[in-house]
Amino acid sequence: MSYFGWKPYVPVAKRREKAEKAAAKMKKAGKELSPIPAYRGAIAKTFWGKSWCDNLERYSDFANRLPRGRTYVRNGAVIDLRIAEGEVHALVMGSSLYQVTVSVAAVPEKHWHAVSADCAGSIDSLVALLQGKLSKAVMERICIPQTGLFPAPREINFTCNCPDWASICKHVAAVLYGVGARLDAQPELMFALRRVDAADLVKQAGAGLPKATKKPSNAKVLNVTALADVFGIEMEEVPPPVRSAPKKAGAMKDAPKKKAKPTVAAKSVTAKKALVKKAVPVQKPATTKKMPATTKTPASPVVRRRRSTENV
Repeated sequence: MSYFGWKPYVPVAKRREKAEKAAAKMKKAGKELSPIPAYRGAIAKTFWGKSWCDNLERYSDFANRLPRGRTYVRNGAVIDLRIAEGEVHALVMGSSLYQVTVSVAAVPEKHWHAVSADCAGSIDSLVALLQGKLSKAVMERICIPQTGLFPAPREINFTCNCPDWASICKHVAAVLYGVGARLDAQPELMFALRRVDAADLVKQAGAGLPKATKKPSNAKVLNVTALADVFGIEMEEVPPPVRSAPKKAGAMKDAPKKKAKPTVAAKSVTAKKALVKKAVPVQKPATTKKMPATTKTPASPVVRRRRSTENV
């Protein structure tokens, strides 16, 4: 214990060892922990985690103590961190194990309606929102200081049972950075912390868009089966129209063919053709016979009479 009542400085390696022992002891006692594992590099890598950390560093109220908190969270000093509606509860290992509570005010209703209206028509789905796949305009609107979704210093209250009299101790700073690391994996906790519904930003996604007046053609309608295969979802199948079963090929060959009954017009045409055949007999062309070349024509009877007269 120092002259000012502070406990002696604990090296990083020793503090990490103490944190591991404390965590193992509590787990053995049956307590479930949700720690921020030790790591190197950036504390947060996604839109929500990075935006949370950037918002903290934007305010001078937190500037003095935040660097020490980054060291604590990177070294695994936060052995338990739980985010609920409007509150964060954590256990941080320093020279001893300290309990930290952070309270975050809810977004005012009027304020939240303004954010939802400004983002209307710019967010495709809740999945895109949580994944941070937003347009630049939407990201800038959500991150505006004082009027965005992230809290200002006056909206954050915290307590820690350490002996540090500073407005924000290194243990609280470690927890605040730990929230940013947790939002990387669970971005939906941001909306729970501010007590708003993320679906409100998506409900007005189609606001201001013209309604379709014509139905799409059949060529532009997606097949339900193909849509289910692409997105891995189950679609309600529409039963196909009922059609008569086709006849078998064997049955068609074996069955005797039925002649179609002639119509009245066909009967009259057939009768007329029969009458024409009876009235006009068919004449065969006459054949001409050729006389043989040796045949001589007989003498005329008149000539025979004259000859007989002369002899008398």
